[in-house]
Amino acid sequence: MIRLHAFDNMRAQQDALVQAVSDALQSSLTTRTDAAHVTFAVSGGTSPCLFFQALSRRALDWAHVNVTLVDDRWVPLIHPDSNARLVQNTLLQNAAREATFQPLVNVDQAPNAYVVGLNENTSRTLPDVAVLGMGEDGHIASIFSDAPQWDLATLTSERYILVQPRKAPHLRISLSLSALKQISRLFLLISGQPKLDVLRAAIQYPQHNAISKLANDIGVNVDAYWCA
Repeated sequence: MIRLHAFDNMRAQQDALVQAVSDALQSSLTTRTDAAHVTFAVSGGTSPCLFFQALSRRALDWAHVNVTLVDDRWVPLIHPDSNARLVQNTLLQNAAREATFQPLVNVDQAPNAYVVGLNENTSRTLPDVAVLGMGEDGHIASIFSDAPQWDLATLTSERYILVQPRKAPHLRISLSLSALKQISRLFLLISGQPKLDVLRAAIQYPQHNAISKLANDIGVNVDAYWCA
């Protein structure tokens, strides 16, 4: 189920999402054991920059938060298209500087072998809280309906997958649909009428895209924060 929260402007949307995510992280931190870390996963792109900057100033126990990504492009950290670079420059600042960052990409390794190792790494826990983005084609994370890996991405029980979209640049590493469905608190950050139309269509009836797969899963709850 997707719960839609609509706002007249980006500032109101940002403030509400910062509060909701902060509350979700605090709740997870409160219920953890002393040695445990809470895992927080985010998306890249340009939309979350102001949200990241505002969240970075929140007084949370960041020292017990692992920050990671729901997906990233297989590019070096210094590449302008790197989601890890964006997160380091915007979220991992101020109070959030104390968090531990767990990037998804290591270009010094072969992609296929790296993903196998990532799936076998038991220290890489699934996120407790995640903020997703969405493209106008309905993709979330890097689960693209036009990719040859669509069936793998939507059917596998593995947590991490490699995806090569046909209409978007770069090889990607991404959480699978199965992994996204297992995250306790899911948030979606979007803006603009076209994306709202895509989201509403996904809620109303099944479509061939990732957001529709998520929206029509009975056991999944997503809080979508939208502004015009």
